[in-house]
Amino acid sequence: MSGHDTVLLVIDAQESFRHRDYWDENLASAYIDRQQALIDGAEADGIPIIQIFHVDENGPFSEASGFVSTLAPLKIAPKATFRKRRHSALVGSGLDVWLTENGVRRILVSGIRTEQCCETTTRHASDLGYQVDYVGEATLTFPMTDATGRTWSAREIRDRTELVLSGRFARIATVGQALAGSGKSLAA
Repeated sequence: MSGHDTVLLVIDAQESFRHRDYWDENLASAYIDRQQALIDGAEADGIPIIQIFHVDENGPFSEASGFVSTLAPLKIAPKATFRKRRHSALVGSGLDVWLTENGVRRILVSGIRTEQCCETTTRHASDLGYQVDYVGEATLTFPMTDATGRTWSAREIRDRTELVLSGRFARIATVGQALAGSGKSLAA
């Protein structure tokens, strides 16, 4: 692992989402910029990049759809790729075994959706004992309406997610902060 005990997870940054009715290209544009900056920075620092794809039996998340592919225009050369069927990237994908076999102790979390697969993976990784940096600006979500009829903006959802994760399950970090904390491990 080039002396690193850190990996970058890029969760569900896949074309499948463009085929959902809530897709918003304007929100996606800012996310793609920050996600690519994180990918490029990790690559420059020799941090292994792990790509996670969500798959379902039917619809745009099925392998047969042809949309289980990297979200354009992201450029990524992952060290490993995993497919998951649950919200946490650590359930049933083989990722947990890979992380253990490769001596990973710190995980940078990014991807789509902020409050769903990214948050769930963060909580799960923390519970398993990993140090987690949640890179909120390199996550994407979309407005949601709750049971009372209130519509929560993507920014409000991200703020809420960062609030509940901060200090409990993760360090909330910008792209720059996550990469600045990604020095070579002491064991290197």
